[in-house]
Amino acid sequence: MQRKFIGFAALLAVMGLAACETVQGAGRDISTAGEVIQQESAEAQAGM
Repeated sequence: MQRKFIGFAALLAVMGLAACETVQGAGRDISTAGEVIQQESAEAQAGM
């Protein structure tokens, strides 16, 4: 019984770490997209 609990806890820990990395990567992607939009907006305003 205790061995199953340890295995389950280890599985949850690995899944938790993977989820953190995924959210962190998504945050970076969104940040990069925002920067591109800002640059394009500034170029469009400068051309007016």
